[in-house]
Amino acid sequence: MEQASQVFSPGMTDLTADQPDLASVERFIPAPPEVIFDLLADPARHAEIDGSGTVRTATEGSQRLELGAKFGMNMKAGLGYSMENTVVEFDDNRRIAWQPRPTVSFMRHFVGGRIWRYELEPAEGGTVVRESWDISHEVFKRAVRPLRSKTVDAMTKTLERIERVVTA
Repeated sequence: MEQASQVFSPGMTDLTADQPDLASVERFIPAPPEVIFDLLADPARHAEIDGSGTVRTATEGSQRLELGAKFGMNMKAGLGYSMENTVVEFDDNRRIAWQPRPTVSFMRHFVGGRIWRYELEPAEGGTVVRESWDISHEVFKRAVRPLRSKTVDAMTKTLERIERVVTA
């Protein structure tokens, strides 16, 4: 992974504003990458750190994710729904990404394909954590692009929550 080009500072939000299919935020967190990665690699803990308020519970409970692992997530955005996530990138303690798809098969023709990615770069005194929302594989990109600003806000809150959890 490349060295983080920018470190999060108050007022910084979308590091990728010029890329319509990618939104990314980052934050320095004063904790080792292994501690942060362990939190990210356990879907049962995702509701603790979710800044969007949509993640409810993992359907399988606690498990350590790995490349190719599938995990279900109960969600709620107005109405309840479920997603099946597949880990599509994995470098232990450095990078993890998953791609959610609806559990209702006919909905897969209309929704899904985005990738949620976390990259961890060791830094003096902690870790620079970058969260990205990559919609380059989304079924209908134009339908989700307007969610970018809201997503950037939610990712910023997620990184704040990760810091609170790992430094408590």
